[in-house]
Order: sequence, then C-alpha cells, then structure tokens
Amino acid sequence: MNEEFVSDLWNLFKEYLDKKHIELAAERYVDMLVDYGMADVQLQEMLGTDKVLDAAIQYYLEMDDDSDYDSEWDD
Repeated sequence: MNEEFVSDLWNLFKEYLDKKHIELAAERYVDMLVDYGMADVQLQEMLGTDKVLDAAIQYYLEMDDDSDYDSEWDD
C-alpha cells in the first residue's frame, strides 16, 4: 500500500465524519490498515499528515509495543 494514497483517502472521507466520533474513526481506520497488511514502518511514514490520524497511529504503535512486551512474559 502506498502511504500517500492511504493518507489522501483518510483526508477525503474524514470531512464527512461526525466530529464527535472522528478520533474513534481514525483508530478504526488504522486498525483496518493493519488488518490489510500495513507495516508499522509504513504507519510511521504517514505521521504528519493529519493530527487526528497521527494520534491514532501513535496510539496503535504504543499498544503494539505493549503487546510485544506482554508476550515476553507469557513465554
């Protein structure tokens, strides 16, 4: 996936979202991107496109780091 295309897509449809739910929509959008195979590196390259999307990406990356840490203790 091209990071620029994905960022443009977000910017296109975010204008039609209810402002009260835009943060949740951004988090779900990032979850969908990851489900479709977008790597953490690609997500990091998207940072700086939109404040709301940046927050969702950073939240995902922090949660991903936490789950890696938790899995070490599960072994």
